[in-house]
Amino acid sequence: MTTLLPDTPVTTGAPVFDDIAAARDCPCPGCAQERLALRAAGGSRASTRAAAVVALGAVLTGAGTGAAHALAQPPVATQNPLPPGGQGAPGPLFTEAATSHPAAAQASGTQTSTAGATVAQTAALRTASSPMRLTRAQILARAQTWVDARVSYSMGAYYQGYRKDCSGFVSMAWGLGSNQWTGSLAAYGVRISKSQLRPGDMLLFHNPANPGAGSHVTIFGGWADASKTRYVAYEQTRPHTLKRTTPYAYWNHSGGYVPYRYKYLADGGGSGGGTGGTGGSSGSGAAFPGASAFGPGASGGHVTKLGRMLSERGGGRFYSVGPGPRWSDADRRATQAFQRAQGWRGAEADGIPGPATWRYLVEGRGRDIGGGSGSGTGSGGSGHTSTAFPGKQHFRPGQSNAHITKLGRQLVKKGYGRHYAQGPGPRWSEADRRNVEAFQRAQGWRGAEADGYPGPETWRRLFR
Repeated sequence: MTTLLPDTPVTTGAPVFDDIAAARDCPCPGCAQERLALRAAGGSRASTRAAAVVALGAVLTGAGTGAAHALAQPPVATQNPLPPGGQGAPGPLFTEAATSHPAAAQASGTQTSTAGATVAQTAALRTASSPMRLTRAQILARAQTWVDARVSYSMGAYYQGYRKDCSGFVSMAWGLGSNQWTGSLAAYGVRISKSQLRPGDMLLFHNPANPGAGSHVTIFGGWADASKTRYVAYEQTRPHTLKRTTPYAYWNHSGGYVPYRYKYLADGGGSGGGTGGTGGSSGSGAAFPGASAFGPGASGGHVTKLGRMLSERGGGRFYSVGPGPRWSDADRRATQAFQRAQGWRGAEADGIPGPATWRYLVEGRGRDIGGGSGSGTGSGGSGHTSTAFPGKQHFRPGQSNAHITKLGRQLVKKGYGRHYAQGPGPRWSEADRRNVEAFQRAQGWRGAEADGYPGPETWRRLFR
């Protein structure tokens, strides 16, 4: 604990502090929280007290806004305040700080912690912010970034400031601005029933008697069948983030899962994260309406429009009547057939349209169901059978195929071939990845969206 001595006159310079060491086994919640945070961060209690002294001194003397921000963190909402072993502790975001060399810090008179980072840097490692207002589509888009990046599972490591376990992943997808755990996430949601579940909601299992034994949480991505026995789950699990069809409510402890809706869900909840079309017709008819507009229980004009577009692309055989405004298994099967015709597999061909599927249909791109190409031709006279995205699996280390050669030649044609010393050729190389990354960054994408591996949207923009 650090207290300002009230009887000490403060005239110039930094205020005077009396550093009082708390007992190592102090039972108060603050000390218990501090011990957990230190264990996760690998720091020491002495360095944390020193960081607090420096930060508070900066606030009182008006020096710097960074320290003031570090002290003015919003409270972390909790139900059960401290997770026993087996889960990461609740707390603010963790960000990487540049670590100066200890010798250089000492030469400049800057106090350093045992890890070698300056006290100011150590204090800046932890930040917090208020929860974000998000649409459902934005929640799913945030979750998808970790799926695409294949973020590895860890209860002690962080990615983009969030802990790389199940509750840290949901904290990120919901934009909480802090790291929560299964005992505190419910405070950010409103409990709902199974029949009320919609994409972006949360399925939470917290075992208060033994949180390390089975406690888990997933993001609900929509129903996978009309009987509502399977759903698309976004989850952080071993070995990395997954999007997969999952039995309701989960593979185990199914009866213990409780559905929650994000408390700060933005009104409308649909189109905020959709990218929509960039050309052709304008208005809501061309823009992707959001994943929540499709799937079991969905009904509306977007479902009818989807069915008609699928019928025009060879999917009419799946409909005995219709297509109509109420989502049916015929819609799912026709959508899945169209997705597979583009070479997509797994979660990319789950029968639920996403932004890429919608764009291909609206703009007449890609392959028709059963072969052939859409009505539009993207580049030259080759037609879209030659420009349909072949699937992510073709563009990975160790792969060798004609799609890689085609990609490389198009990158060179577009002016993004400077990393090729020779070629391009059929074997995937670091030069391919760096050239793809340069193209993606030129689109204004960052993070997982500019990882150097082409997806449907990268491919579409290259070959349009």
